[in-house]
Formats: sequence, structure tokens, C-alpha cells
Amino acid sequence: MNFGVSALSLETEPRSDDLIQPFQIDPFALRGRLVRLGPTVDRILSQHDYPAPVAAILGEAIVLAVVLAGALKYDGIFTLQTKSDGPVRLIVADVSTDGAVRGYAQYDSERLEAALEPSLRPGHSPSVPDLIGGGYIAFTVDQGEDTERYQAIVELVGDTLAECAQHYFRQSEQVQAGLKLSVARSGPEGSWRAGGLMLQRVPPEGGYAVIADDVEDAWRRAMVLMSTATPAELVDPELSPHRLLYRLFHDEGVRVFRTHRVEPRCRCSRERIANILRSFPADDIAELRQDEVTSVTCEFCNTRYEFSREEIAALAPA
Repeated sequence: MNFGVSALSLETEPRSDDLIQPFQIDPFALRGRLVRLGPTVDRILSQHDYPAPVAAILGEAIVLAVVLAGALKYDGIFTLQTKSDGPVRLIVADVSTDGAVRGYAQYDSERLEAALEPSLRPGHSPSVPDLIGGGYIAFTVDQGEDTERYQAIVELVGDTLAECAQHYFRQSEQVQAGLKLSVARSGPEGSWRAGGLMLQRVPPEGGYAVIADDVEDAWRRAMVLMSTATPAELVDPELSPHRLLYRLFHDEGVRVFRTHRVEPRCRCSRERIANILRSFPADDIAELRQDEVTSVTCEFCNTRYEFSREEIAALAPA
């Protein structure tokens, strides 16, 4: 993603939701991204009748995926996935380079009810051990058939998905990063909102023009300043991204770059579902033909596709 740099402005922000706002703290080249999700995360979470704890942890996965995707140079799909033995056994969230976001979760209702209270406090991050249990989190970049997929897998270690991601960064010798995420309901209609803040320590080309001790001090100071951002501030629709960054880092010399927009958009289609059915063995196709109508529901957007017996027959191999 290419972004044009500009001075931090508090008066000329065209939008405050559904965006990635890259920024940099000078002169130490600390790079960051502030993510704000409003209608995007609310639509994704509202497409399914998730219990509040499941919706919240899925919202956290979605904003984490958007934050991480904003740090990468790729042309394709970035996917975050957890697979585990807890009540929420699977979470998937993915982001395309053109800003299409989607996500879904699979869970066991009885185990969830036994493990958690029926509601979440505003701004409260669900416990990964209680909700998700033991397992792994995977980050995948898929740039198409002619390229090799990149995938990183790490054990789920931490109370939140942000802590799990930071555990991955600690395992990597190439990246130092700090993360803060927040998911909460807001407004009279209780719409879901999400926010994320990430700082990375990335040495500039040619090295630093300052001494090493100053670089270390700047990193520690930036982490302390980032930690002062509250969960409520990260999702507050009245606090614009520029104002939040100014509040946190104005003494450090923060610069912002051109924003990248995101939106809720699934990649399913009737044609894609038909191609999947067409790949079924002939015996499976014959079994589907026993029904008058075959229904297939997209796990991401909950859209239902129906195929008549005749349409199923036409998909059978010649």
C-alpha cells in the first residue's frame, strides 16, 4: 500500500471510520497504523446471530487482521485464523489489498454458556483461554495461484488476541511491535465498533542519524504513550483518528500518511458456489439430486444460494 505523507491536520479529515491511518514518529522511524472500524465491523458481526462474547472476539480478530494487513506489501488476501479446542473452535478474518474485509466464527453454544457470562462489559476484551482455549493462530498471505503462499503459525499464548500476536512478534527477530485493540457496542442502537493501534520499530534505510541509546529511549517512550490510549478512545466515533494520534504523540513529531479505506465485502457468488459443487464426486452430486432444492449458505456473509434438482444435475461431470 502506498501512502502520501502529510502534516498532521485536525481540521481536514474527510472520514473517521472504516479506515487504516498510517503514521510515523520522527526522527526514529517508528511506524504505526491506527484502524477504526464502524459500519464495516457492525455489518460483519450482525450478519450472524452471535452471542456477545463470540461477536466481540471475532471483532477483535477482524480489527487485528486489518491492522496487520496494513503493515504488509502484498497483492492478494491476508488471512488471520485461529483453530483451537475451546468453545469458539474456529475464527477466520481476511482482508484484501483493495480493502474488502470479512470474517466468521464457529462455536459450541453449550460449551460457551458453561464457560462464560452471557454478556461482556463495554470495552472488555474476552479471555482467549476461556473462549478459544488451546490451539494456534495463523497468518497467511495468498497472492494467487502463481505465487507461493506465506504462512506463519504460532501457539495461542495470552489473554487477548493482541497478546497472542505480540507473542508471535517476540518469536521473530525481525519485528518489534506493540498492539492495542478494542471492540465494543456504541450509540443508541448498540452498533459494534472496533479500533486498533500498532507501532513497529523498523530501522530506516541507511541506519539512524541518532545514537543507539536515543533510539531505545524513543521506543520505550512511544510504547508508554501508546499504552495510555484507552479502549473507549480507540472506538470513540467523536474522537477522530488525527486527534487521537495528536493526543498521544504530538510531542514526538508524528506524521500521517494517506488513509486506506476498508469495507465489508464477501467474495462469495452463485458462480463460485456452483464451481465448488461441480468439483464434488459424481456420487455426491447424485445424492444431492435426490432433493428438490439444494441450499448452500456462505459462512462469511450468511447469504443463501439455492440450486434446483435440474441445476444440480447440470453440474455433474459428463
